[in-house]
Amino acid sequence: MLIQTLLTQSVSAYDTAVENFYHGFMRGLCALLGGSYTTSNRESGDGRYDIQLMPENTRLPGILIELKAEKRCSKDRLKKLSETTLKQITEKKYDTDMAAKGIKTVYKYGVAFSGKKVEVAIG
Repeated sequence: MLIQTLLTQSVSAYDTAVENFYHGFMRGLCALLGGSYTTSNRESGDGRYDIQLMPENTRLPGILIELKAEKRCSKDRLKKLSETTLKQITEKKYDTDMAAKGIKTVYKYGVAFSGKKVEVAIG
């Protein structure tokens, strides 16, 4: 997985102490993508998503990314955390703004971090 490789090759374990680090890391990666507006920590539905990529063309899919971080997670715990994070996107209806703008397809990613380890749940 590319995110795992980037963390392993470019990040110190001291950098990964808090969720804010991962948020900035992921926003930086998303900023490299073209064809969408990237926003973060905005209200939509019943809560506040971490990262949203709203496509410029409404026929293209949108992307919602929710992040969680915990220290010293086992592989099983990290997987469960990513799945819980993915569920949050649906339960809190973070795709409300996209639906209102006519975006019919939204890819949802629950991303869990622990140190330089990452697990992604896709919905």
